[in-house]
Amino acid sequence: MSVNRTAAAATLVEVPRGLAGVVVADTEVGDVRGLEGFYHYRQYSAVELAQNRGFEDVWHLLVHGELPDARRGAAFAAETAALRRLPDAVRAALPAIAEAGGRSGPLAGMRTGLSLLGAALGFGPVYDLSDGRRRQDTLVAAAAVPTLLTALHRLGRGLEPVEPREDLSYAANYLYMLTGEEPDRARTRAIEQYLISTIDHGFNASTFTARVIASTGADVAACLTGAVSALSGPLHGGAPSRALDTLDAIGTPDRIDAWIRERVLAGDRIMGFGHAVYRTEDPRSRMLREVAQRFGGPRVEFAVEVERQVEAILAELKPGRELHTNVEFYAGVVMELCGLPREMFTPTFAAARVVGWSANILEQARDSKIIRPAARYVGPGAPVGVPAVA
Repeated sequence: MSVNRTAAAATLVEVPRGLAGVVVADTEVGDVRGLEGFYHYRQYSAVELAQNRGFEDVWHLLVHGELPDARRGAAFAAETAALRRLPDAVRAALPAIAEAGGRSGPLAGMRTGLSLLGAALGFGPVYDLSDGRRRQDTLVAAAAVPTLLTALHRLGRGLEPVEPREDLSYAANYLYMLTGEEPDRARTRAIEQYLISTIDHGFNASTFTARVIASTGADVAACLTGAVSALSGPLHGGAPSRALDTLDAIGTPDRIDAWIRERVLAGDRIMGFGHAVYRTEDPRSRMLREVAQRFGGPRVEFAVEVERQVEAILAELKPGRELHTNVEFYAGVVMELCGLPREMFTPTFAAARVVGWSANILEQARDSKIIRPAARYVGPGAPVGVPAVA
């Protein structure tokens, strides 16, 4: 090994796989305290925000750094509601995007739609923009996401998109554009609480992706497109529908014990249980269980019983490990109760997380240092002479 190579290797810092537990930035957006079962947006408990505030108020908190009073909250809600309509160039392209997406669904189409939105509206690199212009670009993009998602979903089913309404809240308008019918208060509030609970959650894969792209100075649409791509992976955003698939596969209460034991002993993962950060009950799951229980009914009772038995079996077969339901388990139940089709579960997650991504993009854009880690080369020794063509 050459002297230069030895010196370079000495400067490298070994970290765990997946950067687990590695601090890569300072943030004021929020934090997850996994050992305590607690997470927050800025200085407020995220669960308490979901219980006591509307989506637009929390959006204002993440973007502007403070909870609004009634007057400012109403003004912000009106400002963002006015941004929901898509540019003509994007609207015209949606049928082709939906057709090309096919079985990939609205989340794949959202990537294309966001890229087109940024180009159509002339989003500039965040490196070149003022704080105010960056913030405006994130508001425009985030407000457009529900319109994009619901239009792509309806077009994929052979239905005409439903135009957004400015007189409805973010959550109510989302459900309205999805179904074509104005939702009742109970379902609107349930979806709103789900959306608030999933706006942000530390430096997860999609948030980190958004920040890496923002660190290059790219435009807001580019940052969000990368985040959506990360979210589309089944290990990140695809579990709510899979958790419901588990309930369907079990079928009846008398099958829970045998079904779960068989899969745990086979080493299979039980979808909707366990979390990479929480070592106690996921506070989002606890809140969404309460939301589901407001509706009641056999589906909710069955989900609660599955949760009880799975946790008991996991405690027996995997002693010493804290394995509880995560947000996806009851998120699927709540979204099903509110009439959302399963293919829209992860897109609905994206309709919330886009606000958290936006806050992180704005924060990262204020730091001019590009995120550029190193890799340890483990391939064949170099240099080796290049052989001549025989």
